[in-house]
Amino acid sequence: MSESHAASAAADPASGPEGSESTTLTVGTIFLTLRLDGLNIYEDGGSPDRRETRFCGVPITKPTVAMTIPYYNVLWISAENEQLVIDYAAEKSKGNVHHARLKYSLDSVPIFKTQPFIAGLLNRVYSQVPRQRRAKVLINPHAGPGGATRLWENDVKPIFEAARMTLDVITTSRSGEGIDICEALDIDAYDVVVICSGDGLAYEAFNGFGKRPDARSALQKVAIAHIPCGSGNAMSCNLNGSNAAGASALAVVKGVRTPMDLMTVTQGDRRMLSFLSQSVGIIAEADLGTENMRWLGAKRFDLGVAQRIFSKKVYPCDIAVKVELENKDEIKAHYKRIQSDEEGKNNDEPSLSSVSRPDAAEGLPPLRFGTVNDQLPEDWQVASHDKLGNFYCGNMAWVAPSANFFPAACINDGLMDLVTNDGDIPILKYIDLMTSVENESFFDKKLLSYRKIVAYRFTPRNQTDGYISIDGERIPFAPFQVEIHPGLGTVLSKSGRYESFGPPKWRDA
Repeated sequence: MSESHAASAAADPASGPEGSESTTLTVGTIFLTLRLDGLNIYEDGGSPDRRETRFCGVPITKPTVAMTIPYYNVLWISAENEQLVIDYAAEKSKGNVHHARLKYSLDSVPIFKTQPFIAGLLNRVYSQVPRQRRAKVLINPHAGPGGATRLWENDVKPIFEAARMTLDVITTSRSGEGIDICEALDIDAYDVVVICSGDGLAYEAFNGFGKRPDARSALQKVAIAHIPCGSGNAMSCNLNGSNAAGASALAVVKGVRTPMDLMTVTQGDRRMLSFLSQSVGIIAEADLGTENMRWLGAKRFDLGVAQRIFSKKVYPCDIAVKVELENKDEIKAHYKRIQSDEEGKNNDEPSLSSVSRPDAAEGLPPLRFGTVNDQLPEDWQVASHDKLGNFYCGNMAWVAPSANFFPAACINDGLMDLVTNDGDIPILKYIDLMTSVENESFFDKKLLSYRKIVAYRFTPRNQTDGYISIDGERIPFAPFQVEIHPGLGTVLSKSGRYESFGPPKWRDA
């Protein structure tokens, strides 16, 4: 959208002294004013208070509001080349936006006359976040069903450029390239790494930072943000509240720097970082076993789950867990406490785990519970499972659009959410269990175990080949161990929390 209005212009007399903020500006027959939550543009000029029509002293008309732009949607305002230019994000379709621009001719009015109003608007637009972020952008052209390059050029780049972000763009050409880029990144030169891909490239970015000798400094100094271009797009759903590229680009521009828990996975002599989830069983197979169906987008997961429900495949294993909460009522209470009072900051009740941000020392933090090769701690719960159907441990609520598998997940509570269920349950009950994710009744299903934990070890039995998924990436089918690191990572989030607020009955309680 682009509109140009040719008219004489003058700074409103109420604009205040030069160099100060102003809440009003008259541009020919257009009147702009800064309201509580947005920019109002009146199309017939003058102050709405001064220009109303009166009959016997009673106002009967007011100037028509041509449009109101929420401050969240305003990207920039400038006066140059005798024009006042307003860049903003306009609605493109339900749930998505695109870059739009308004232009007003200033004619012979000096540009400096507009500066108080420009300062006032920008101060409101960027009151909570910094302006003109410096971004390293990584684009995976082969992510999901494809199309990441098109989404970047058409939906994302125009919004970033309008917000005057500094962009350094790389199109990746091979798996693992994101790890190499972030391992070598100059962390003083960038504020954020923006991932235009699925969740796999975000996994690479976190692990690239994790390989650095200054890993903790890198993970805290440079935020990671996500533009959804893949199949699942869990990171964007949780942090941006959207699976649309344009809306997510706006969320990145206005995103709040937020500490986020990360997890260490050890297998053999290898140590990896995980930001999303680990899975064995039906979910892992529905994800990794449908790689040949990427053209279906997120629908491939639904198809994969359906296929494996009817197979009734089970995964014998031993699972050892360091549990913090295993009663569902306690988990609900914990979630509500964290989500209220500004993420629980004003709550006097002590937390279960330390969630203080780690010092930015060299390297990754030491492991509290050792590796998969060490002896199990004595206070872990150990159980053998002969008929396991699904093992799914998550750090985020949404694992895909319409798939809130971990409704009690919090962004930095220092706890992982673990769900398990048997694989030999009747087919109709299994279908009901899996489909209950979309209608938000999954958590309360009796066939489902839901626990809050800080660490676990998974050991397969009687099976040498299968799928283990770490953030959607396949690792060898062998024992592995995971523990959580409170607040180790930094992301840009829309509101400082996950854009998930539990099932409806939690929200209404």
